[in-house]
Amino acid sequence: MATASKPAMITFVASAENNVAERALAHLRSCDPVLASIIARVGEFKMQYREPVFASLVRSIVFQQLHGKAATTIFNRLLERAGGELTPESILKLRTSQMRAVGLSNQKLTYIRDLAKKTKSGKLNFELLPQLSDEEVIAQLTQIKGIGVWTAHMFLIFALRRENVLPTGDLGVRAAMRKAYDMKVLPKPVTMQRLAKSWTPYCSIASWYMWRSLDAPVEI
Repeated sequence: MATASKPAMITFVASAENNVAERALAHLRSCDPVLASIIARVGEFKMQYREPVFASLVRSIVFQQLHGKAATTIFNRLLERAGGELTPESILKLRTSQMRAVGLSNQKLTYIRDLAKKTKSGKLNFELLPQLSDEEVIAQLTQIKGIGVWTAHMFLIFALRRENVLPTGDLGVRAAMRKAYDMKVLPKPVTMQRLAKSWTPYCSIASWYMWRSLDAPVEI
């Protein structure tokens, strides 16, 4: 399956013309005074999305546990080495030594090659993902080596644009909730789910504001 090479980033801006965003912000402001104050401080909702394609998931793997600038350099080198287009075929044509030469660790190049093999075989079909439930998407993505629930949550939020995902494993959201709700320790998933219960059905938008409350870069 051929896909776009470098996943395009689309900035989503809440405005009067976007009823979903307006409804989400109205709901979040009314249901949680702590979140309402964060929304007022952070300002306009500007979610940056990527297309739900193979190249976006490759990018997510490259960016795991790396500083943004270093990860961007490695990703761009991989893109160039693959001929300017990241597809399962272009990845599998590369030797492991070529992938290692762009700065990928042995672990990450194994993950990317596993993703390419499973996508090429049809075991993972990106065209079907938008039709699946959140739980089904997570099950599909986590069959890939190196793809855990956190990466699946990021793909749901930033690529598939699901509105009600609470990334309970994300350190940034946990740190933001700890600060906002004056907790002594980082909240565990059960605590996060309890605090975010009123955010439903807009947990993804609320999570974006949590990230931004710490001035953290928000993208996959």
